[in-house]
Amino acid sequence: MDQEQNLVEHLAELRKRLIITLVAFVVFLVLSFAFVENIFEFLKQGMPQGTKMVVLGPSEVLRVYMIVAGVTAIGMTIPVLLYQAWKFVAPGLTETEKKVTASFIPIISLVFFAGIAFGYYAIFPTIYEFFVNLGNTQFEMMQTAGNYFSFMANIVVPFGFIFELPIVVLFLTRLGILTPQFLTKNRKYAYFLLVVIGVILSPPEPVSDIITTLPMILLYEIGVTLSRIAYKKRMKQLKASGLAD
Repeated sequence: MDQEQNLVEHLAELRKRLIITLVAFVVFLVLSFAFVENIFEFLKQGMPQGTKMVVLGPSEVLRVYMIVAGVTAIGMTIPVLLYQAWKFVAPGLTETEKKVTASFIPIISLVFFAGIAFGYYAIFPTIYEFFVNLGNTQFEMMQTAGNYFSFMANIVVPFGFIFELPIVVLFLTRLGILTPQFLTKNRKYAYFLLVVIGVILSPPEPVSDIITTLPMILLYEIGVTLSRIAYKKRMKQLKASGLAD
């Protein structure tokens, strides 16, 4: 009976956190839509000079604005989502774990936006130019606004999550789930996985593959370094408390 009651309470708490996150997303979506033309003008600056976009009808204008506002709202909702996730799991954590997890919320949010910026300024222009040049050799390309911003979102947003790799590694090491020894031992498998991800995200062209893959490998190595630092610190704390030899 107690287990059933606890399950109901956990589900009710989860429902509460999801509702708060959803409400925050809707609020941010409305705010983003109110300033969507300004955001649209900012994003257009990344287009090559002389490129003209067309829309295929009034419905595509709404689609473009929803893509722009939606991606913006998702980015703004990330800190709220992280905080609500922390509030949900906090009762089951020790005081030390609560402090560790809470301290990572602003860091994860900032790194996510840094990944978005990197994807937008460094990766997207290269990939976009490649496909435009490829298309112009055989076709007369007409760029619709909907296709442009959908393509941009599909390239840029994943880098927000990819940039979280070192922070996630550091976070898991602080909690004692990961160790630098494990990361070092499985480095070759991690490299292989990152290369596969890089090839999937980039055009089928060696230079683009390298431009996409190298930052991810660098992020992994940064994660390994941070893991070593966090592991040493954790071991010192455990020894000081008498929990480790």
